Amino acid sequence: MASRNYDFWLLDLDGTIVDIEQPYIHDVVQEVGARLGHGFTDHEAELLWYGLGNAREELLSAADIDRDRFWDVFHEVEDPVTRAESTYVYDDAVEFVTDLETPLGVVTHCQEYLTEPVLERLDIADWFDTVVCCSDETGWKPNPEPVERAMRELGVGHNGHVGAMAGDDSADVQAAHNAGLDGIHVSRPNRNWDGERVLGDRRVAELTDLSG
Repeated sequence: MASRNYDFWLLDLDGTIVDIEQPYIHDVVQEVGARLGHGFTDHEAELLWYGLGNAREELLSAADIDRDRFWDVFHEVEDPVTRAESTYVYDDAVEFVTDLETPLGVVTHCQEYLTEPVLERLDIADWFDTVVCCSDETGWKPNPEPVERAMRELGVGHNGHVGAMAGDDSADVQAAHNAGLDGIHVSRPNRNWDGERVLGDRRVAELTDLSG
């Protein structure tokens, strides 16, 4: 059975529950770079995609690319259907969620127009009791606002319930801590480039490591 230490769980989506085939990431970022007049290597494309630590900000600054302009072009390039077709579910996520008996929500930076097709195509939308897509309105991790919104929608606000949030990036752990939750770092094999370290309450390689 999944860990009984918590009354509810919140999970990040990309890199935690699902992931994207590498060729899609490379193709999208290369097209974004072409439209912005700057070439990116495959490694840089992955850093821009996952945004671990300050890697994304440092790359954009070095390329003299405005962050808002980057995201505007990025969303112009991305196609929801193609993205959904290039997305897969981690096997350990399937096992973890199958065994879970407590309320479960998602808090993701992936935008709603991309998140919904992914959940539908992978047939996992019914896994979650709530899905919060970060935005200027809901707030962005590591701010606690989207996490607290998910908690309210689960009916587990700051009323004695004990919960945790797990994700593959420092922003997930920080958002959890800022919302008064335990933050768990899911350290995927391809997520710790260039010495990136995330200080969570616990670090696991797979979600099933939380079972017991």
